[in-house]
Amino acid sequence: MSYKFPDGFLWGGATAANQLEGATRTDGKGWTTADTAQFIADPKKRMAQMLQPMTTKTVEAALNDTKGLYPKRYGIDFYHRYQEDIALFAEMGFKTFRLSISWARILPNGDEEVPNEAGLQFYENVIDELLKYNIEPLVTLSHYEFPLGLSFEQNGWQSRKTIDAFEHYARILFERFKGKVKYWISFNEMNIVMMTGYLSAGLLEDQLSADESLTQAQFTAMHHQLVAAAKATKALHEIDPAAQMGCMIARMENYADTPAPNDVLASVKSDQENFLMMDVLAKGSYPNYAWRLFAEKGAKIDQTKEDQQVLAENMTDFVSLSYYMSGIVGGDETAETSGNLLASKANPFLEKSEWDWQIDPVGLRITLNKMYDRYQKPIFIVENGLGAKDELTNELKVHDGYRINYLREHIEQIGESLQDGVDVMGYTPWGCIDLISASGNEMSKRYGFIYVDQDDVGKGTLNRYRKDSFDWYKKVIASNGQDL
Repeated sequence: MSYKFPDGFLWGGATAANQLEGATRTDGKGWTTADTAQFIADPKKRMAQMLQPMTTKTVEAALNDTKGLYPKRYGIDFYHRYQEDIALFAEMGFKTFRLSISWARILPNGDEEVPNEAGLQFYENVIDELLKYNIEPLVTLSHYEFPLGLSFEQNGWQSRKTIDAFEHYARILFERFKGKVKYWISFNEMNIVMMTGYLSAGLLEDQLSADESLTQAQFTAMHHQLVAAAKATKALHEIDPAAQMGCMIARMENYADTPAPNDVLASVKSDQENFLMMDVLAKGSYPNYAWRLFAEKGAKIDQTKEDQQVLAENMTDFVSLSYYMSGIVGGDETAETSGNLLASKANPFLEKSEWDWQIDPVGLRITLNKMYDRYQKPIFIVENGLGAKDELTNELKVHDGYRINYLREHIEQIGESLQDGVDVMGYTPWGCIDLISASGNEMSKRYGFIYVDQDDVGKGTLNRYRKDSFDWYKKVIASNGQDL
């Protein structure tokens, strides 16, 4: 396929603060939920760690642990090497770069009145470096790390107080970076709060009341994050009217196992649950199906009139998603594959990655069409990519043709979606430079166009090397999608 993407299409790459910055105790940064993520050698136990509930005791034990390995505390040292890395992004021709800001680097406890100037200055330096190369910053306010101070004090997003703390944090950033950042995202993969209550919401199980379930706490956190996202949108539009706010989900495209009506219904319900938080922020209210879902889950939503008003009046400007794989629902739901927090029956029509993720480029086109039909808002694909075990040769090369093939096939389907009439505004493949894996806390699961010389236990030179995919993606961007 040869298709020229629209002028102004935002080609780039995506990262997260907790996976690449390091310097976790430098310049006044506070502890976050990401800092307690330990590397576990057994790959079968790595994903379980991401999903397991935490308590005050287990969190404190992790913070005091001097023997365990916590890779997100050191990342790939982007904190000190950002100029070198951004120069490489510019060499590829990036039009945008997705980064996140660590809340605890700005407000170490999460709710201080006065921000940490060293943290603000670091991000201003990064943003200015991007702008020097005409790279638009795409900034996520909260990406899988929550200030532990607020977890200990008020059990994270279970408390309504956290809404105000988040709005205060967001306003600090909007004021500081007014005119410099045009595109913001409130929460990374916000629907995953229903799976990772600790990582993304700071929930501690021992702080729940005796009659409250973790599921109820997660739904409460979900609602509070929705209100906070709407309040952040309102603040952004007040402070910097030219800037745009987006919301983001982890998109799970789930096919019906068979044409049996109950399997098809399971696929419909999967879409509803997956799109729920985006439905609220893009349409301004809870959809009708939500109330039955809450009842079936045994959860209640404490929605005030003020909540309803702020959601109705401050809808998101664009919608965004991560997309890595598709799954199957209905029928025999025995899990045979896993990935991106999704377990599914294997699809016989799809290949799998080394990490057992089903590779489904056409699924991306299906998802984009569904989303545009549903919201009629611009769509930003802010994560997509292939995790693989890359090898650095003696010539300091990485021949990652498998990654090129994966990305080529997905970009082709984005092109098809554009011809379908879908308004796709940009594409930022995940982990454009190798970084610490979100789920496994490992370095060997690599996504980047740039190889970072570091292993799973933090050993290596940290030198950066261009992979074959680096030159390929450079040509894709230069040709605006025509040279695939």
